[in-house]
Amino acid sequence: MVTQTRTRRTAPQVAAKKTTTRTATAKKTPLKAAGKPAVKPAVKPAVKPAAKPAVKAAEKVKAEKPKKAKLVRDSFTMPESEYALLAQLKKACLGAGFEIKKSELLRIGVAQLASLDAKKLKAAQAALMPVKAGRPTKHK
Repeated sequence: MVTQTRTRRTAPQVAAKKTTTRTATAKKTPLKAAGKPAVKPAVKPAVKPAAKPAVKAAEKVKAEKPKKAKLVRDSFTMPESEYALLAQLKKACLGAGFEIKKSELLRIGVAQLASLDAKKLKAAQAALMPVKAGRPTKHK
């Protein structure tokens, strides 16, 4: 049994082959009768569609969209018991039929705290267990 190997053609060789086949097929087409000149149909002036008002309306919609708020990434320290409370709240939300993220829970809490007056806010702060500022030490 004899195996044949194919040689790869380079891009210029492929392009040259394509151009030769195009010219060869172009030559095979029959010529029109020389007696009648080709008549081109009259070109009608192009009518521009009235799309400009739609574009302006789309621009207005884009202009009316509110700007996205810049996001800030932060980290903080909290007691394990309070962190576990976040997990319990997430499970309760799943049981109620909707999913919620920890960051969303914290944002809801901040919004609720913003509605408190100074006396109630100070009372809530006094009820918190004091936490040492900074990163916790790693236990080895």
